[in-house]
Amino acid sequence: MALMKLVYRDQIFPREPYRRTFERMVEALPERTACRQMVELLGLAHDRACEAELAELLAEDIAANRLPDMAVLRARFAPDPATLPEVVVQLAPLTDYDVLLMGEAA
Repeated sequence: MALMKLVYRDQIFPREPYRRTFERMVEALPERTACRQMVELLGLAHDRACEAELAELLAEDIAANRLPDMAVLRARFAPDPATLPEVVVQLAPLTDYDVLLMGEAA
């Protein structure tokens, strides 16, 4: 809810479509929901490094007179599982730590 009374609110929006989207959400949704969704949009733009592309989609939504669909945006900007590295962690046996505690390690 801090967005509603934030003095420098317009400065936190990276581009104009973000500001206009927030204005439309405040008109169409309860204030709490509008704030939560706007924070989610800003977080998505930051976390997925898609601020410019997301701004274009928000501008399209504004032109089509619709609110952004958060589920669609989350799916669109989610990482591709095929590009994620496979991480294999091999844990050391606990007995190795016993050797260290007993002072037997050289």
